[in-house]
Amino acid sequence: MRVSKWGNSLAVRLPSSVVEALDLKEGDDIEIRVIGDRTFEIGRDEAQQCTLDRLRALKWKLPPGFKFDRDEAHER
Repeated sequence: MRVSKWGNSLAVRLPSSVVEALDLKEGDDIEIRVIGDRTFEIGRDEAQQCTLDRLRALKWKLPPGFKFDRDEAHER
């Protein structure tokens, strides 16, 4: 893998073998952890899915007729 400049940051392209092993697609979140001198590991970032699962477990009911408006939410 080669480190490349991307804006003010550095980027690394993941080999297809890693993408396939983690079943990654564009937009997925990953987590990179340093596990030793010059060694790291890559894994899926499950934090968002874990939060969604916990919210779903609460089984809160939305008010009748509730409709989410993304534009309205961004105005707040």
